[in-house]
Amino acid sequence: MIIQFLLGSAVAYLVWSVVCLELNVRKVRAMNVPIVRLPIDSNNVLWVILHSHVWSIVDRLPFDWSSYPDSIRFSRRGWHFADKSESHLRHGSVWALVSPASITLHFADPDAVLDIFSRRVEFVRPVKEYELLAVYGPCISTAGSHDWARHRKVLAAPFNEGVMNFVWEETLRQATSMLRSWAGAAEDGIPSMHKDTRTLSLNVLASTGFRKSYTFKGSADLDSAVCEAEDYRDALQTVLDNVIIMMLIPYRYLTGSMMPEKWVKIGNAAKTFKKYMMKMLDEETTALSQGKAGSGGIMTSFVRAGDLHAREAAASSNAKADNQRKGLSVDEIFGNLFIINFAGHDTTAGTLAFSMMLLAAHPEVQDWLAEEIIAVTGDMPAEEWDYKTLFPQLKRCRAVLLETLRMYSPIMSLPKRTSRQVQIKVGEQTLVIPPGVGTTLYVRALQMHPKYWSNSYTWMPKRWIVRPPQTSSSAEDILNEELYMPRKGIYFPWSDGPQNCPGRKFSEVEAVAVLACLFREHRLKVQKKAGESETDARKRAVDCTNNCNMDMLVKMEDPDSIRLVFQKVAK
Repeated sequence: MIIQFLLGSAVAYLVWSVVCLELNVRKVRAMNVPIVRLPIDSNNVLWVILHSHVWSIVDRLPFDWSSYPDSIRFSRRGWHFADKSESHLRHGSVWALVSPASITLHFADPDAVLDIFSRRVEFVRPVKEYELLAVYGPCISTAGSHDWARHRKVLAAPFNEGVMNFVWEETLRQATSMLRSWAGAAEDGIPSMHKDTRTLSLNVLASTGFRKSYTFKGSADLDSAVCEAEDYRDALQTVLDNVIIMMLIPYRYLTGSMMPEKWVKIGNAAKTFKKYMMKMLDEETTALSQGKAGSGGIMTSFVRAGDLHAREAAASSNAKADNQRKGLSVDEIFGNLFIINFAGHDTTAGTLAFSMMLLAAHPEVQDWLAEEIIAVTGDMPAEEWDYKTLFPQLKRCRAVLLETLRMYSPIMSLPKRTSRQVQIKVGEQTLVIPPGVGTTLYVRALQMHPKYWSNSYTWMPKRWIVRPPQTSSSAEDILNEELYMPRKGIYFPWSDGPQNCPGRKFSEVEAVAVLACLFREHRLKVQKKAGESETDARKRAVDCTNNCNMDMLVKMEDPDSIRLVFQKVAK
């Protein structure tokens, strides 16, 4: 009887799924766009559980990913990375991915994308999909349209030029220490380049945002053994390394007696990080209440927002006033502190890791970088480099960052959802989209589309530099180079429109400082295996950058499989 019930339920579920799928297909046909059917929705709980196991088997089959039909390929979470822009080359500027549970229109038309960005009331952030990010409380990523501006104002306040100068100086301090660590590894190579870029990025964020200064300890340093998660940085590192588990299971449950030891460690780290956030908030509140200046970092802005929230709550209790409030609650402060660490640390660290691996595979680009760094800085030691003078001149360093983000943007698509029936023009076609339909701005497709980028699948930082005609490699001519400005709507790794990333300048300053410090007098190369040619070694590095994990952000699956060697250039 039980078996019959289970079989009957499975058949009923299958029939219901087919019916729902075809009903959604009928809706899309009215829009007259190409359709790709997906038998099971990517957010289906059962599929989320089985997904990795199914694809671990499929990956062992002797077939290339591109040879499978769309209905199989697009069932893989993070399929955008392997797809690049191929789906839009086949289906056009807009096409629909239809499952039994949802309809998602994928856009790769620059004008349509800009239109969607500008219509924030009609194309809204799908808040439900972002609720997993509320690990410690509501934040800017989970805020609805009426609440978003309140969060944004508080978060954007600390990102001023004074803070950028601090970012520059702190990054140079950390990068100088990383340089010494990497150079000291000599022929043995850097044990874990990607861990070192994460350490550097975390140290810069901790120092800039929270005035917690740490000495850089790299993977090559003998005394850099990982301590128990009793301090802010180590606790945060554990939290970020295991963020998916924390999004699925509230961290307060991870320390239960029946939980695996690894999960208990994650739960304890999460609690430790919460304690540090509370401590920093209390210390900053006390300092400001005593008339002191405070740290001047992100925490100062949050304390002021918390104080404003308390005064607003005391002044009024009606719902209308609540909708007009400007401050942040304590839970919202903690939620935003977490999202700043998650989005502001992992994204920059990952982009730096991709850049290092690609530079090691392209020594000619390192030489090209060094030409500019030497022309701009001369013999001046790094500790004397002035942010306002030098940062704007290091255009080739920014070109490396921009090109890496073009091909390896941490976020491959930006989801929106229609709040009501809307019309939007795509080329010569006008779409009428019903309310509640998903619209994805396909970042990766636009940034790798051959219609907008020459050699679009090739990493070429030089594409971002515009040189005056008849110029040489002299220092003066290098200083006259300009950054290429792509047409609007084809490049937005920091998003676009009113809801763009407030930390863009922070990441640019940090990346440029790291590149300028490392590659003035040193070069990275791939450590060759026995009997391996230089060409094959470099190819291994490039292949490593294209073998990625897309669970949350785009990251290399196994960067430690490539050992990099960092050496000073012989004069």
